[in-house]
Amino acid sequence: MARVIAVTNQKGGVGKTTTCVNLAASLAATKRRVLLVDMDPQGNATMGSGVDKSGLELSGYDLLTKRASAVEVIIPAEASGFDIMPSNGDLTAAEVALMNEIGREHRLRLALNSVRDNYDYVLIDCPPSLSLLTVNALSAADSVLIPMQCEYYALEGLAALMNTVEQIKETVNPNLEIEGILRTMYDPRNSLTLDVSSQLNEYFGDKVYRAVIPRNVRLAEAPSYGLPALKYDRASKGAIAYLALAGEMVRRHGAKKTSAQVAV
Repeated sequence: MARVIAVTNQKGGVGKTTTCVNLAASLAATKRRVLLVDMDPQGNATMGSGVDKSGLELSGYDLLTKRASAVEVIIPAEASGFDIMPSNGDLTAAEVALMNEIGREHRLRLALNSVRDNYDYVLIDCPPSLSLLTVNALSAADSVLIPMQCEYYALEGLAALMNTVEQIKETVNPNLEIEGILRTMYDPRNSLTLDVSSQLNEYFGDKVYRAVIPRNVRLAEAPSYGLPALKYDRASKGAIAYLALAGEMVRRHGAKKTSAQVAV
């Protein structure tokens, strides 16, 4: 059964969608079956995966409003190597449509239950706000991956996000845990970057990924071609960094499974 990971940060511009698309492609390159769920009405993950958001027959809106099943909405992002549950601006209307519905915060989780056995990883790209769409993502997820820049204000945003995760655990999803913290747009020449990294390691320990994502032109260029960096320029520093992240994630999950088996 798939590991469902919500990629979120209430602060915008931290590389959340970039991480979703490139991590999905990197995990797929390790022969894992991957589904990317675009829960952001901007549809950037959809476009960045090579799918035209303006030409969708079905989208996340149809899924959340029960007009279509997960199997019907999911399509292959053939150029990127994984499957995607695409979205566009229609997704904004889903929040209004669900306003008075009972169990509205569990719509995504219930829909994904029917396809979880088809994948090894499900990554959910969340909007940069605590909306009903984000709550649905956190309700459906096993864990939260937090991309963040190593700057002062990012630490404040991280504290707010940790409070949100605790609230979701108390009210909607008691099994939700922190998957890991990913340092993005990383520049080791910057003393503030090193200071923030040190604080993250001190407080979160092994939850902080060793892999870091550098500032990289190829990462910025790839979405305009509808491709992950891995497909656009495999030798780029950005592509290599996300491959390293995928490898670290797979190893961590393998170690967890081994520990669980030993405990049994």
